[in-house]
Amino acid sequence: MLAGAGGLALAVAVPAGIASAAPPAGSPSARLLTAAPPMASPSPRVLTAAPPMVSPSSPAVGRPAAAATVPAAAAPTRGAGAGTSPSPKPPASIGKGEGTLRVLTFQGHVEYGGTSSRANWVSSFEEDTGCRVVKLDRVRTGEEMAAKLLGNSYDVISPPPDLAGLLIAERRVAPVETALIEAYKHIPKRLRELPALRRDGKVYGIPYLWAVNQVIYELGRPQGPEALYTTSPVAIRDSPLSIADAALALARTGAGPEVKDPFQLTAAQLDAAVKLLAERDGPDRVYWKDSTDVIRALAAGSVRLAQALPYHRDLFRRAGRPMKALDGAPMTGWVDSWMLAAKPASPNCAYRWLNWTSSAEAQRPAAAWTGLAPANPEACTGRARRMCEVYRVRDDAWLRRVLFAARPTRDCGGRGGECTDYSDWAQRWKNLVK
Repeated sequence: MLAGAGGLALAVAVPAGIASAAPPAGSPSARLLTAAPPMASPSPRVLTAAPPMVSPSSPAVGRPAAAATVPAAAAPTRGAGAGTSPSPKPPASIGKGEGTLRVLTFQGHVEYGGTSSRANWVSSFEEDTGCRVVKLDRVRTGEEMAAKLLGNSYDVISPPPDLAGLLIAERRVAPVETALIEAYKHIPKRLRELPALRRDGKVYGIPYLWAVNQVIYELGRPQGPEALYTTSPVAIRDSPLSIADAALALARTGAGPEVKDPFQLTAAQLDAAVKLLAERDGPDRVYWKDSTDVIRALAAGSVRLAQALPYHRDLFRRAGRPMKALDGAPMTGWVDSWMLAAKPASPNCAYRWLNWTSSAEAQRPAAAWTGLAPANPEACTGRARRMCEVYRVRDDAWLRRVLFAARPTRDCGGRGGECTDYSDWAQRWKNLVK
């Protein structure tokens, strides 16, 4: 999705004269705007700088391929890529681990030291649980993740919200027994109860990392978020879900239909939002998937406004360029969660993984590495402190202003009525961004 939901880069070259944040040791240029939180991370979505030391879809360094170690029962007909197998009955407690685990996630969301010795929160999981991650597939976009699921089987998956909704609807993931997740109670209720992670009263996703979309600028404060669509040139995230931001901005001005949920739009609401997006569309508009694109556009002054992350704004602030963000209006955001495959080959290790990734010990390095906010506020110490401040993790009033993404559906997210679905959004976006 959100080529989605993270998309942070290691380093971005900027024009001469722009102050740079302190580059990491061995940085190839002192004039790089280091797009890295305190730990200098690769991209969780789109790795636009140097790739990891191993292929994102390779097992960890020095580990055998998954097929050599996963039990024979883990046939291709099992796991998250296997269709609509019945959900396993949740155990009363987590049993003994099966010894192996297969993981599908975004680039940067799971690190074992292959990219940097400073980024490794897999080894401690393996040591504590005896569950060895024998297959770690990491992708850059939601589209890549969906493709991976067609031909592979996994025990746990960390999808963006638009893909998560599809997996739930197709019963390719199983409900999670949250009583087995020790840190679940520490995750704010606002995140635990997101519609994108629940269906029919059951929980399917354990929140992991989250972010929000903001309108950021350097000079000349715009009147409101609608300026992103009435001003030129600007940078907008290249995702069908960006239509939700336009619908929200239009409703705010009173010029368009009332919108209760920007991710569940009627045909009229969708038409109005796309019309607004198209009004000032042109060759000078930047549709970005890679963080490098939006950072370069802002750094060079080639756009006046940008739809970007709080982390991007913080990068410029640390580089001596105090970008500002529009405040006071509702914002869209997303949560990346961990989900259990419908019929995992290693259910006990899968539950141990969900238990681990919801803990502060796992989310702290993950947030610091990706530049995203941890779902568990207990992680807001040490290396993750800065990200928690940037995303105002402990500010409940600010969090209530965030409208988190869910997959658009015909039944309006289960609330009844007749809405447009994700395929409608994707087609309209494709027609817009040519």
